[in-house]
Amino acid sequence: MIRHVLALLCSFFVASCAIYDFPDPTPEDFAIHGIDVSRYQGDIDWHAAKRDDVEFAFLKATEGGDYADPKFKEYWYKAKAAGIPRGAYHFYYFCRTGLEQAQWFIENVPYDPDALPPVLDMEWNGHSKTCKKQPGKDEVIREMKAFLHTVEAHYGKKPIIYSSVDFHRDRLEGEKNGYEFWLRSVASHPRHKYDGRDGWTFWQYTAEGEVDGIDGNVDRNVFFGTRSEWEEWLTGGKRSG
Repeated sequence: MIRHVLALLCSFFVASCAIYDFPDPTPEDFAIHGIDVSRYQGDIDWHAAKRDDVEFAFLKATEGGDYADPKFKEYWYKAKAAGIPRGAYHFYYFCRTGLEQAQWFIENVPYDPDALPPVLDMEWNGHSKTCKKQPGKDEVIREMKAFLHTVEAHYGKKPIIYSSVDFHRDRLEGEKNGYEFWLRSVASHPRHKYDGRDGWTFWQYTAEGEVDGIDGNVDRNVFFGTRSEWEEWLTGGKRSG
């Protein structure tokens, strides 16, 4: 228990961790675990996933301005029916404006006051055959704000920003924008990969997780905080990064 407390404190007080050589938190040190999924997970038994301690799920909804994940609506309703808090995420595409993409997201994601906050997934579009653009930081931040503000106005919830190590380093490092962050770091704790990003809300720690009810690998995530803090967060106790 003492190790777990020190490890959690270490996530916020990075300088102190370095001085006193506190252990890095491991995913097992966190109380609340969840998943993020897209069509690649195929058919999901959401009740089995819930029994396997999946306590939240982020579902891919849209990408760019013209792609909607074909499994999104099914996941959206079945996850809720199984009692798993779920939210939708949008994969950003650098050859569309932020406003266009926000409008596409709104067109495809139902309004549900019980849903988790929407997520803007900011990564380089390295897989794209149609968009090789890598805008500078000023343009990225401007278009992100257009998306975030439009989506927040529609759903009444401040979105979360998801980022990968390379994109955060290239465009978001040092950006204090008042939004919560969900960080991907599969090699080590996020504090070793995200300079200046001491506060985060979700950590994606593996792409090779296993969960009952899902065939094959699935992304696993943890929430930063205790179970009581999770319950508070679900009712609106948001944090910024």
